[in-house]
Amino acid sequence: MNLLLLVVALGLAGASPLEDYKTCQPHSRPWQVYLHGGGVSCSGALIDEWWLVTSFDCAPTSYSTIASLGEHDVTVEEGTEQHIHVAEVIRHSPYRSPLHSLTMVRLTKPARFTQYVHPIRLPSHCPQPGQTCYVSGWGSTIPNQYEPPQSLKCITVPVVDDQTCMNTFPEYLYWSPFMVCAGQVNTDNCMNNGGSVMVCDGQLQGVQWFRHGCRNPADPSVYTKLCMYNDWINNVRDSYIPILPTETTPRMQTLL
Repeated sequence: MNLLLLVVALGLAGASPLEDYKTCQPHSRPWQVYLHGGGVSCSGALIDEWWLVTSFDCAPTSYSTIASLGEHDVTVEEGTEQHIHVAEVIRHSPYRSPLHSLTMVRLTKPARFTQYVHPIRLPSHCPQPGQTCYVSGWGSTIPNQYEPPQSLKCITVPVVDDQTCMNTFPEYLYWSPFMVCAGQVNTDNCMNNGGSVMVCDGQLQGVQWFRHGCRNPADPSVYTKLCMYNDWINNVRDSYIPILPTETTPRMQTLL
């Protein structure tokens, strides 16, 4: 009888989805943004009170997509969130060429900085092979397994050299100096969430471009090399300065 119960238990275990234990410490990534609505469900990184960055694949829709800040479990309201609609969506040109995959997103109103919502610094230098970085996003960290977004996941990845990354590219993809790769065999290497954020030494160093490690755990995943884009990011921020509403007119109308 005991043997029969053991066989049944093992059978049920085999039929169940694989467990995924890579859940982040809640609210340990206050710059992480969950973008949803308007046909998207992906991640981004807050870089100041108005702006966030994400990949080309994560293509928000102005005034339809919502940026949820201060999130951990996206299936419940935890009282820490700020839900703000997306205003401007600026993709790096040429769009999704072999060279670039980066989108900047401006919010319709500024984020309020709290212990749960805070920006990440832009890079002051580029990541180096062998450096340990941290990737976060909503979705499965198990290769070839889909998981609906719930709690924020975190994995630890080593940066790998460019040649190692190029050797894993399918024939239809081209290497670009605007790419950085991280993850290798016998390491955490899959974050199945568009626009997942890579942070190294407290600086934003990448947003996910191709999640090769979710297809084959031996392959590194590809991230946009953010250290190459500081000038472009700053130029976009300077060119799209939001106009804040003033209180002068309503007050004058009240007095009249």
